[in-house]
Amino acid sequence: MADLALRTRLAALAAAGGFLAVALGIRVLGASSGVLDSSGALAQHSGTALYASMIYAGVFLLAPAARPWFAGAAAIAFCWLVELLQLTGVPAELSAHSLIARLVLGVRFDALDLAWYVVGVLPLAVLHAAVARRRRIEA
Repeated sequence: MADLALRTRLAALAAAGGFLAVALGIRVLGASSGVLDSSGALAQHSGTALYASMIYAGVFLLAPAARPWFAGAAAIAFCWLVELLQLTGVPAELSAHSLIARLVLGVRFDALDLAWYVVGVLPLAVLHAAVARRRRIEA
């Protein structure tokens, strides 16, 4: 059982790294006004969805035995919480001083991001649930 948890955590770490690489790649390749520019629609919306995908993978780092629907709900809830935190102005203040804070917490609230988080998580949870169901049937 410990072996399965370790494999799950390693897969989650690899997936999160892959999502991060794609998000940063889109920002770097599409940058028109500097490194990590996210002013364009593609960079903005894909970054939001990929951030949520990273959080979904991150759930499995913390809880490798989590069910796909639980992980999906937890990831979306976390993303929505971070987005709503932006209404306080705290993330904007932290982001003014730190690139990491800007990437993790964002800068300003955008209601559209609430939907993009679901777009980033739902396909992963559906695929994950289908694979898990198929493995149970085959076992």
